[in-house]
Amino acid sequence: MKSLVFILLFIVFQSHAQISDFNHIDFKKADSIALGCKDEGLDNLPQLTYQLTSSLDTDVERFRAIYRWVCNNVANDYNLYLKNKRKRERFKDDSIKFKTWSNNFRKTLFKTLLKDQRTICTGYAYLVKELAKLANLDCEIVQGYGRVSTTDIENLDLPNHSWNAIKLKNKWYLCDPTWASGIPDPETNRFTFQYNDGFFLANPELFAVNHFPEEAKWWLLDKEIPTFETFLASPIIYGKAYKNLSLHIAPKQMHHTIKKHENVAFEYKLIKTITPKDISLMIDNGFNNWKTKPQSVSVEDKSLILEHQFKTSGFYDVHLYIGDDLISTYTFSVEN
Repeated sequence: MKSLVFILLFIVFQSHAQISDFNHIDFKKADSIALGCKDEGLDNLPQLTYQLTSSLDTDVERFRAIYRWVCNNVANDYNLYLKNKRKRERFKDDSIKFKTWSNNFRKTLFKTLLKDQRTICTGYAYLVKELAKLANLDCEIVQGYGRVSTTDIENLDLPNHSWNAIKLKNKWYLCDPTWASGIPDPETNRFTFQYNDGFFLANPELFAVNHFPEEAKWWLLDKEIPTFETFLASPIIYGKAYKNLSLHIAPKQMHHTIKKHENVAFEYKLIKTITPKDISLMIDNGFNNWKTKPQSVSVEDKSLILEHQFKTSGFYDVHLYIGDDLISTYTFSVEN
């Protein structure tokens, strides 16, 4: 009976762990400090931590300054990511070579991080954890799988992403400093800093659409956790989704087979209220693409519901936009 009570308390305790818990906190001071330390390097982490946190009053502000500094000062090294990806795939069936490569790569990774302030997800998560630890904050690295538009889900059989969990006021929260920091260009391998605040203390339910932790405890969900198959079948959501949505409700899958004139429903929870005119769909049939308005759009408080129908058969990629922000992608095979 005691164990059951503990489990129930744990579930209640973890529910709705997201940024809205701190709506009463103004992060302007923490952000200003982080942006003001842009010329600091990584040669003295205790000193950097002190500069970022010493004048802040709360743990969440101290973590915010650390997180924001990392996101604004550490570049995503796409070449390093590709090199590690290729080697891991090559050695995945040879445990000795895989372990040897991983150990050697870790040394290269941290050397590049400390010397050039360039890294991949593991380095971002490591640095956030180390700086948080120096500030007496309880922070962990979460290993798992991440899905973006370029992820080959047919061959996603090795963990490929890392992020962080941070404990604030006896409650765990999720954040992704890698995806928050900016955008690597797969064609040029260049990185552009473009901070995305949506990945800071994100809603675990939205986070779950494109993050799958290896350890179940890091879902932080108050409902049944997804299977790996469900995760792979989920829609693609983009970084801008985290700036606009608190929750993605439907469609729950990426691929759909429907009939002509069948009603398709899309449902979301918004961070802030918008107007129906902000909503559009970009539809691509493999030959042409065009922007259109859904058949219906309903916005009530922060609930967004769309409905759409396809009048001709074919295969369509459908991209949801809120204003100029690309939110999500689905496919529809429309039959007669």
